[in-house]
Order: sequence, then structure tokens, then C-alpha cells
Amino acid sequence: MLESILSAVGYMVGNPMSFLLIIFSVAWGIMFGAVPGLTGIVGVALLIPFTFAFDPTQGMLLLGGVYVGSTFGGSISAILFNTPGSPEAACTSLDGYPMAKRGEAGKALGYALASSAVGGIFGALVLMFAALPLAQLALEFGPAEYFALAVLGITAIASIGGGSLVKGLIAGLLGLAVAMIGLDPLTGVARFTFGNMMLLTGVSFIAAIIGIFALAEVLQRFAEGPQDSECLTQVSTKLPSLAELLATKATLLRSSVIGTVIGALPGVGATTAAFISYSEAFRWSKTPELFGKGAPEGIAAPESGNNAAVGGSMIPLLALGIPGSATTAVMIGGLTIHGIVPGPMLMQNNADLVYSVFIGMLLANVLMLVFGLRAARLFALVLKAPYQLVGPAIVVLCMTGVFALNNNVSDVAVMLVFGAVGFFLKSYGLPVASFIIGLVLGPIAEVSLRQGLILADFDMMAMISRPIAGTLLVLAVLSLAYGLWGQLRRAKPGGPSDAEPETT
Repeated sequence: MLESILSAVGYMVGNPMSFLLIIFSVAWGIMFGAVPGLTGIVGVALLIPFTFAFDPTQGMLLLGGVYVGSTFGGSISAILFNTPGSPEAACTSLDGYPMAKRGEAGKALGYALASSAVGGIFGALVLMFAALPLAQLALEFGPAEYFALAVLGITAIASIGGGSLVKGLIAGLLGLAVAMIGLDPLTGVARFTFGNMMLLTGVSFIAAIIGIFALAEVLQRFAEGPQDSECLTQVSTKLPSLAELLATKATLLRSSVIGTVIGALPGVGATTAAFISYSEAFRWSKTPELFGKGAPEGIAAPESGNNAAVGGSMIPLLALGIPGSATTAVMIGGLTIHGIVPGPMLMQNNADLVYSVFIGMLLANVLMLVFGLRAARLFALVLKAPYQLVGPAIVVLCMTGVFALNNNVSDVAVMLVFGAVGFFLKSYGLPVASFIIGLVLGPIAEVSLRQGLILADFDMMAMISRPIAGTLLVLAVLSLAYGLWGQLRRAKPGGPSDAEPETT
């Protein structure tokens, strides 16, 4: 391993073009991640033809840098406009935008940038030193384990209710119900489509989250009037101090581990990693009442989780030849056009390429700090315009981005409907976080449960008694009990909720 690392370092030092490609790709990725609807998948796909001009290692460095930059880029528009630029940034909106509305947009962007770098570097280091063991662990995950993992995240919906268990459950169950729209994944029977052909493929997740966050925010801002439009105009990205970063060290470490492990699971991706990281950060926080109101932990958790998942998702791609996310599925095309077949033999026959990619992604996360500061300032210039102009521009941009995803007008209709849903949730105090967690994790839980039961001959005990699945389910029960106990404790007179919350 050490020899391969040193050889990869020598390659990077001896090829200045590699550094230029990483610099370009990170900036390109941040731009695509920050624009709603474009996402890193589009950014990677557009650059694949250009990899013909470079050798395979440089081509992978180009695509890997885009993946790193786009994962952070989505948080910029999520924080400044409550408009997630990418699905994995949806969770960042929950606390990033409230912090920005307090006039602390620069601080929120700083937390997002620093947390993204910490998670990304952690994931890249794990990728470098533990790719094969994690790949073997990923192979141990079957339907039962995926179901248990989804349950672990879903149990948070009962707790994230702004102090109301009932509201958290209502919002979460609504999200689960929406996730069931479309054809049954196992039998092909239409569910909740009401005869509408456009709903047979289900609800487009990207269109739904853009509607819930961006469009609902525009509607709410116009309903309230322009009196709050001045609070975001002064934005200067400020990285958190060492003391502030250390205050979230437990969240950063927990979320980075969660993100790396979930990223290594084929087909799960950074979005799931972000929401499970957020739900666990909420559950174990000493001040959960601050979540949804601009808590630094609420930004640090999803950003470190989804960026760690970037390195994690490269593990099954390179070690097993199985894409760990939608973006890495596109990146397989970048490998195959150069005649490289990802899989176990790649680690042995092309070790220099593999470790060059590892080091390149590590460097890309460092460069992300530099470009992230600049990109946030450029986007913040938009906030100097009156919201009467910015609001409609955001709606047009969102509609354009959503339509460009599949060239499908029905996706725009979904976005408009979920804009109204988001406005309804906010108007009645129902937590958007619980709704989105149900929407994201519901399909994983349903499909995995049914597949697991089929494989276990419908013996539930045989399914949940598998070592990994059983451990995750026990953790889910314990964490749920802990979260509910914390809520009951805070609800008592004189409890923590009645005291002055601690500030960081």
C-alpha cells in the first residue's frame, strides 16, 4: 500500500496538468451543485466526453473533483435561498436557512464549508486505507440490513417535532404516504395514482424537495411581506473558530463515520447519509430544541455526512465495480470508455490509478475550502437585490432546473404541488424534517422489508436476528427510547426546555 501511495504522489507531482484538472473540476462541481436542478450528476456527465483528451488517471481526477465540489455546492443555495441545489443539501436547509435569516448567513456557510471539508477528508482517508475491508462489509448488507438501517433513520421522525410528538408523527407519516405513490416496486400494481399516468413512476424526489423548500419559502416570504428582506444582504463567509468546531466534534465524527459507511453501501448515496446523520445528531444533542432554528449541529451533521459519503461511495465502485450512488454510476462510463473495468482486479492491476484518485479526492476537499469561500460570496451578491425580484427569479430558475432533469413537464407540476405542501406544513407548524425523512427513507424500508421477508420465507425473527440487522434495530429502539425520554423530560415544568438554551 505504501509503495502505491508513494507512486501516486510521484505521479501527481510529475503531472502539473493533474492539479489544474482538479482545480477546474472542483470549481465546476461547486457551480453545478449550487444551481437547483443541475446537480453533480449532470456536471459529471457533461465532462465524460472530455476525458478522451486525457489519460485514464487524469480523467478520473476530473470526474472525482466534480463529485466533491458538487456535494458541497448544493449547500450554498440551500443556506442563502432555502433552495437546495442538490438532493443531499436538502437537510442543510433545515438549520442553515434559519441561521441565515438571523443575519448569520456567513457563519452558516462557514459551518457548512468546514464540516464538508472535515467529512470529505475523513471519507477520502478511509477510502485510501480501508477500501477493501469496507467493501467486504458492504457485501454483508442484504435487504434485512437495509431495512434496519432505514428504520434507524425513520425513528427520528417521532422526535423531530418542534417539541410535539404528534406533529412529528403526522409529518413523518405524510412523507411515508407520499413515498408510496407510483407502481409497487415488487408487484407492479399502481398505488395512489388516482388514474393519473404521470404518477406511475412515483414522485420525483428532486422536484419535491425544491418545491417544499424553495417554492414554499417564496410563497411564505410574499405572504409575510418584504420586512425581513434586509437581513441577508451582508454576507461574508466566516469559517468557525477552532473552539466552535471542537464544540461540534462529536457530531462531526459521528456523521463522518455514518456517511462513510452508508456511502459504501451500493445504491444508498449521500442523501440518505445526510438525513440519517441529521436525525442522529438531533437525537443525541444536548440542545435538540435549537434544531430547525439555526443550530450549528444541524448544519455540521448533514454536511459532514454527505461529503464523507462521497469517499465512501467510491469504495464499491473501485473495489467491487458496483456504483455506490447515482453519480458514481455515471462515473463508471468514464472508466469503461478508457477500457478500464472497475472491480477487485482493478485494485491489483491498476493500483497507481486507484491511489492517484484517492489522493486527488483528498486534494479536492482541501481546494474546496478555497473555492467555497469565493463561490459563496458571489452567490451572496444576489441577495443585494430586492426580494420582489429575487423571489420570482428563484421560481423561474427552479422550474427550469426541474424541467431540465428529465425534460418532463410533470416534474414541474410536482414541484408546484409540493410548494403548496411545504407552505401547508409551515403554516400548521408541522416539521419539514420529519416529512422529508419519511419521503427519503420510506421506499428503502418498504422494499427492503418485503425482499427480506421473501428471502427469509416470511419468518420475521429469522430476518431481524441477523447480526448486523439485529444490532441496527437494537440501536434504533435504544435511540428512539432516548429521544422520547428526552422529549418527556423537556416537557416537564422546570425541565431543560424552560431554561435558557446554551449558546455556542
